[in-house]
Amino acid sequence: MKQLKIGKLKLKNNLVLAPMVDVTDLAYREICRKAGAGMAYTEMIYIDAILHENEKTKKLMMTSKKDKPVGLQVTGNNEEEFAKFSKLKELKNYDLIDINCGCPSIKITGNEAGSFLLRNPSKIGRMIKLLKKEGHIVTAKIRLGFDKINVLEVAHEIEKAGADALTVHARLAVHGKDVPADWKWIAKIKKNVKIPVIGNGDIFLGRDVERMFKETGCDGVMIARGAIGDPLIFSRVLEYLKTGKEEKMDFLENLEMFKTYLELVEKYDIVDMGRIKYLGGKFIRGFDGAASIRNELVKFKSFEEIREFVDKLKKR
Repeated sequence: MKQLKIGKLKLKNNLVLAPMVDVTDLAYREICRKAGAGMAYTEMIYIDAILHENEKTKKLMMTSKKDKPVGLQVTGNNEEEFAKFSKLKELKNYDLIDINCGCPSIKITGNEAGSFLLRNPSKIGRMIKLLKKEGHIVTAKIRLGFDKINVLEVAHEIEKAGADALTVHARLAVHGKDVPADWKWIAKIKKNVKIPVIGNGDIFLGRDVERMFKETGCDGVMIARGAIGDPLIFSRVLEYLKTGKEEKMDFLENLEMFKTYLELVEKYDIVDMGRIKYLGGKFIRGFDGAASIRNELVKFKSFEEIREFVDKLKKR
């Protein structure tokens, strides 16, 4: 597996943790890095929330020495705000800035951000130029289009603007996860641009990663849903790429990772009960009786109750 280089940034491997709302806080990124992820992104954050120094936003932007290299993912629709944002001193804490042009949420597209930006490739280009002007390494995450495929036009605009890499989620914004990701478009993009291309969509096993590399020629693979509640997917994929052996998820090892996650959210003072219960439900799977245990988890009202529950669960 060749080394992935984004601008002057060299990654230890070609596996990237996707930016995911309500998932990839600092604690989650750290456990995925421990499991082998070559790079990770913050969850998507609105430019205006950063400019207004919202307290919740500051917690989402937290990073650490163990969280490197890390990309700050942002979205927005106002070029003046992008210009102001590009000059913030806080940006030195991140190795690169990623512009989200792929989020399909109606809440986001209703504000003409996220995947709505795919309707205006030249605007994406201008946003990238504003960030590059200030010396940042810049990437963009896109889909194949909003409601029609225009990904080649978008990709060319992103490259022309000076972006250092491009991540492609191989679905339209109007497509749900029930529609298979169309990897042939990743291959087409790779043939049409010279910057690194990171493929994304329907990655759950080592053989999925191997197949994406072979079928698309992409430079890196981004793992999203496959990493929710299963950070050790990164270590299993790396092992598969070395040996060709597909290991199964080990519940006790996974539970230990959830315990570490709980320790980290407490350490960084980013305890969010809704997020913890959601992620906990994803960690607790793959064995008989998992559903009833998940039902127990969601009933707890305090962080301490959940921590004690996880300790007891390890002894069952």
